[in-house]
Amino acid sequence: MNSIKQLAGQTVVYGASSIVGRLLNYLLVPLHVYIFTNPSEYGIVGEMYAWVSLLIVLLVYGMETAFFRYNESRDEKNLVFGSAFISLFITTALFLVAVFLFIDPISQILQYPNNQEYILWFSFIIALDVLSTIPFARLRAQNRAGRFVFVKLAGIFTNIILNLFFLLLAPWLYSQEGLSVLVSWFYSPTMGIGYIFIANLFSSAITLLLLISVIKIRDLKFNFALWKGMFIYAFPLLIFGLAGIVNETMDRILIKHLSTPAESMANVGIYSACYKISILITIFIQAFRYAAEPFFFSKAKEKDAKETYATVMSYFVVTCSIIFLSIMMYIDIVQYFVSEPYRVGLGIVPILLLANVFLGIFYNLSVWYKVTGQTKFGAYISILGVVITLAMNFILIPLVGYVGAAWTTLVCYFVMSVASYVLGQKHYHVNYNLQKIFGYLFLALFLYLVSLTYQNIALSLKLALNSVVLIGYLTIIYFVERKSLKLIFLNDNSKNEYENEQD
Repeated sequence: MNSIKQLAGQTVVYGASSIVGRLLNYLLVPLHVYIFTNPSEYGIVGEMYAWVSLLIVLLVYGMETAFFRYNESRDEKNLVFGSAFISLFITTALFLVAVFLFIDPISQILQYPNNQEYILWFSFIIALDVLSTIPFARLRAQNRAGRFVFVKLAGIFTNIILNLFFLLLAPWLYSQEGLSVLVSWFYSPTMGIGYIFIANLFSSAITLLLLISVIKIRDLKFNFALWKGMFIYAFPLLIFGLAGIVNETMDRILIKHLSTPAESMANVGIYSACYKISILITIFIQAFRYAAEPFFFSKAKEKDAKETYATVMSYFVVTCSIIFLSIMMYIDIVQYFVSEPYRVGLGIVPILLLANVFLGIFYNLSVWYKVTGQTKFGAYISILGVVITLAMNFILIPLVGYVGAAWTTLVCYFVMSVASYVLGQKHYHVNYNLQKIFGYLFLALFLYLVSLTYQNIALSLKLALNSVVLIGYLTIIYFVERKSLKLIFLNDNSKNEYENEQD
């Protein structure tokens, strides 16, 4: 229980940057979709960021996880850091050179021949974010959560401030008589969504600058033998990461190419905007991952490690189930997160929320092949997911559009979770409480389906009934979990007193 309390505390600390930061960043989504009311425009944003996610995974090639593994197992921590960082620096530099040399064919392939600047801006965003990866990992490994949070939030606030400036303040100043000439030096109305990308570029640059103190010159030493071992460990994770990001983002790219030309970018925009409504589960999973990866490695050698992993899984699913039900009980309010042209896609929200729950379950289950060094199985499972993602999207998107992409995402993550569980029980048996896990999950889903039976009543009455349903669900969880929760949050003396009382 002390371990669970420790993980919960770290999740909250890292969640401060992740939850607050991503909430603030996601508040930009309403700004974007209410300003750019044509879904085709926002579709460009969705597609470009899909490529960013894919290329960042490719250019990090598993070195972040390899850093954690070797940082825990070796005394030469500075050499581990230096070898990982120099490796990423060299490959990132080669990436930038390649983009500059082949910008024309790349822009033709991506169908942006008249907006090559988008590709150049995003290339630098990718490069800066990749170079920030290992310094951020070092802060996590050193438990310097305060510094981690500060740098993350600084970058996020830079992005937000510049978005507000370029999308709200600058257009207003430009419209004022006598100011348009002055403002035109740094603002052009024709730039449009390009300002979203420029803001991100400055944000990534500020983030890396604030990490300079973490990148100490004396630590920048490269050891080929060490790097070779790290790369061999990381390479299956590269396959795993690429496969995972294909499963996560390829839908936006495929929607563009498998939809009819007249609707393609609008469909990408609608799907991307509605995907963002799964914000709270996504934020929780990200905060959990930041804390869980070093936590799982640090607990791997302890006798009760498997019991800890099982308990973590149970509480993770409980939390995700609460978030799922909370969003769906108040979807009539949550829908205003996006402007009206995008609300046609709200039907995919529950599907994508459940998909992200299973993605989180898969992250939990992945502990077995990471702590045992059998990362090849992660690659196998993710490749299975890629096959499902590509096959189902190619079949369903032409038939039912972006709804097919949402169902594909859910099926993909569910199958990957099942595959990881089955293989994990064979190679690293953990006694997960499946009855509790699926009990809470199915109860949340059942209550949501019940709420659909009274959709046509007055909004105030519907929200009142949904509140009763949500409170009832929370009450059930409290009474079932109250003993375990007390053990987690009580101090050691209080725990002993409580356990004696129970005896």
